[in-house]
Amino acid sequence: MSTEKTRSLLIVEDDLALQKQLRWSFDQFETLTAADRESALTQIHRHCPAVVTMDLGLPPDADSVSEGFRLLEQILATAPDTKVIVLTGQNDRANALRAIALGAYDFFAKPFEPELLALTIDRAFRLHDLQQENRRLLATQHPPALAGLLTRDAGMQKICRTIEKVASSNATVLLLGESGTGKELLARGLHESSPRSNERFVAINCAAIPDNLLESELFGYEKGAFTGAAKTTPGKIETANGGTLMLDEIGDLPMPLQAKLLRFLQERVIERLGGRAEIPVDVRIVCATHQDLKTHISNGTFREDLYYRLAEIVVQIPPLRERRGDPALMAHAFAHCFANEQKRGSMTLSEEAVRAIETHRWPGNVRELENCIKRAVIMADGSRITLEDIGLETEDSGEVEFIDLRRVRDEAERQAIVTALGRANGNLLRTSEILGISRPTLYDLMHRLGLK
Repeated sequence: MSTEKTRSLLIVEDDLALQKQLRWSFDQFETLTAADRESALTQIHRHCPAVVTMDLGLPPDADSVSEGFRLLEQILATAPDTKVIVLTGQNDRANALRAIALGAYDFFAKPFEPELLALTIDRAFRLHDLQQENRRLLATQHPPALAGLLTRDAGMQKICRTIEKVASSNATVLLLGESGTGKELLARGLHESSPRSNERFVAINCAAIPDNLLESELFGYEKGAFTGAAKTTPGKIETANGGTLMLDEIGDLPMPLQAKLLRFLQERVIERLGGRAEIPVDVRIVCATHQDLKTHISNGTFREDLYYRLAEIVVQIPPLRERRGDPALMAHAFAHCFANEQKRGSMTLSEEAVRAIETHRWPGNVRELENCIKRAVIMADGSRITLEDIGLETEDSGEVEFIDLRRVRDEAERQAIVTALGRANGNLLRTSEILGISRPTLYDLMHRLGLK
């Protein structure tokens, strides 16, 4: 738990006398102040206070509550864990209830007793601290289902967050990406993060099974349904009942089976081959393909109505060559893993090998990288994996590429300032507020970066 002096309390109040009184009443906390919506958002971005007290009547129209409600919505969207206590007029119960409905923690009617408001603020801080502690404990006790996915790429991290968000629902998920990008790993992570994690995860590759056998593999068959059907056998859909079914390479599903799969998705019942009974099945469907299904729809080889049934949530997975920093990160992890597997002790990658890995295009994506490192671990003579061991050629001119951290930082700062200047229409005060820095700091940065 944090001590009171390190607890940040933001007071949003345009009446300077009342603002001063509130600061004096709550001097046990680290108080911040703001008189309007823009400055309040700046304080939120800069200090991330755990608790906010705010008046609904804010300039430029202090007689209206529109600016206050707009600020409330923006605070909860920017920092959803922040506890907001709304201060309202004595007979303004309707707006107080509306604020609670939007997500405010509590409300107080003016005039208020500082001692009672202080108790509510303290309770809000304690709740915020408990929620943060509970989140930390859960993170240590239950490792994330996607812990096996290695990435530093912002795009892939966003995809992981998407998978975690949709896991609790029953929505059908369509994973799109080149072969070897980790579609099945994400599908398994989706299953492990879902309420169905205690049930089975069943995967079937629609491209690996002949068309005449695929229907029986999916839907099962009754005894005697065809020559060789010696006993009744449930299909993959039925086997996955209560769990998750992954249909890999769904773009290769034959048209007749597309119609049958569509009916199952609509009715949630199946009929085995040779059977007449309808069997209800509760299963989460996850599909994956490297193909462009919309092109297949245009060509008449994939049903449009099935596509929209499958594409309730679409996740586009980037190829490995677009994940900045990931090839080298994965290569080191694979080298460690395969060295232990082959009982080779500790093995490292040479700088030339890492540079070749970073510049290679990896058309086979993660699967190709994994095979490359496994082969290199086996073929290496010593404890160091060289460029010759991995069998890749560098694509540069032979000069060593150095990463200039200052240049990278300067470019990032330049882009942020240019974006903020555009949003503020060239207003330097507003630009500094958007960036969360002082105006003199902004002047210094612009001078150093050559921005005018």
